Amino acid sequence: QVQLVESGGGLVLAGGSLRLSCAATGASARFYGMGWFRQTPGEDREFVAAVRGFIGRTYYSDSVKGRFTISRDNTENTVWMNITSLKPAETAVYYCASLHTSRISHDRAADYDLWGQGTQVTVSF
Repeated sequence: QVQLVESGGGLVLAGGSLRLSCAATGASARFYGMGWFRQTPGEDREFVAAVRGFIGRTYYSDSVKGRFTISRDNTENTVWMNITSLKPAETAVYYCASLHTSRISHDRAADYDLWGQGTQVTVSF
């Protein structure tokens, strides 16, 4: 059974940094793409960043451009996201997700095939 396992969340002061990791276990083929979403209670999952395709093109939401960096191991289904200049409003559960085949979009949660259990990121004042 394929699973995505996230790690790296935690408590950080505003302006601080974190590095989130996501690794797939049990996968026999390379995923087409991988992405990160975040969710706060009562809200829909919000697209944060994605990397997809053979060349690993990256995509970011406008709110995180310049502060978040997504990267991927091209030989494994592993993805990281470096987060800097965190804001308290970015407190959320951050989820890793995988795209198993090509999709037109990269920022719709409904297009992703598999999800991790999430990792909590808490940003304090």
